[in-house]
Amino acid sequence: MSGEEWVLLCYRVPREPSTPRIAVWRRLKRLGVAQIGDGVVALPADARTREQLEWVADDVEQVGGSALLWTASPTSATQARALAEQMRAARVVEYTAIVTAANLALADEPSARTGVLRRLRSELRRVERRDYFPAPNRDDARTALQALAESLEPTATPSTPVPADTEPTSARTVGGRP
Repeated sequence: MSGEEWVLLCYRVPREPSTPRIAVWRRLKRLGVAQIGDGVVALPADARTREQLEWVADDVEQVGGSALLWTASPTSATQARALAEQMRAARVVEYTAIVTAANLALADEPSARTGVLRRLRSELRRVERRDYFPAPNRDDARTALQALAESLEPTATPSTPVPADTEPTSARTVGGRP
């Protein structure tokens, strides 16, 4: 046995109306679940993930669906790695999208970059909250946002040096008089 414990949610939401089904799907996506099968999702077990899936289960039942929450361990380390890799791969895609958007924003006007930066920072926080198995490009996303933020900082303009053989403006003479 692997030893890693997971929280599983087995759920079924009525097909009609579709709005509650879509809301459940979006919420699960925001949580970053691993899709094990049709109507079966998993998250690494801890107090926070259990509570999050309990809330989803309650939502499913409130719309007339059924939900069961389980804790389980994969029977092999290979299965545990496969679940972790599935989740990591999903985060890689999300971080890549952030890097791409940040790089594209560098070509925008500064006023547009500000809004993009704010949106991408929020998106990065959301992705990091569901990054249970750190993706290799997490730091790339952080670096891309840092570069975008730095592009908005006012650049220091170097002062033009006054040649040594000239006098300051206040000491110059006009028409031979000081």
